[in-house]
Amino acid sequence: MANSNEQGKGAGSSQKAGESGNAKGTGKRGFAAMNEEQQREIASKGGQAAHQKGTAHEFDSEEARRAGQKGGEAVSRNREHMAEIGRKGGESRQSAQRANESRSSSSSSAARSGSAEQQAKASRQGSKDGDDKGQG
Repeated sequence: MANSNEQGKGAGSSQKAGESGNAKGTGKRGFAAMNEEQQREIASKGGQAAHQKGTAHEFDSEEARRAGQKGGEAVSRNREHMAEIGRKGGESRQSAQRANESRSSSSSSAARSGSAEQQAKASRQGSKDGDDKGQG
């Protein structure tokens, strides 16, 4: 009989735990139940304490390089993502090239029209000089 009472107590206590979470008793508790801001604040305090104690981990440049390389390898395994990046780069390069071409063609046409204007002006100036000489 004592065993059946203990089982009854166990079932009752697990049922109470379920009431605080959801129906299955798998509600978040402790750190996981806190909002993101509270979690960050507590984690920050832990990091500060570790630095004060001298047990905090600090990356050296070689370790940081290896970590970055691992991240790059992980990203590059996603072929679809890499294809998208390549497409965006190609589009960007193409649009930059078009912009450069339009700039150079507009500036060269402006230069051509400017020189044509200068030539016409010089031509008009020359004809005036000729007219003056003919009348004198």
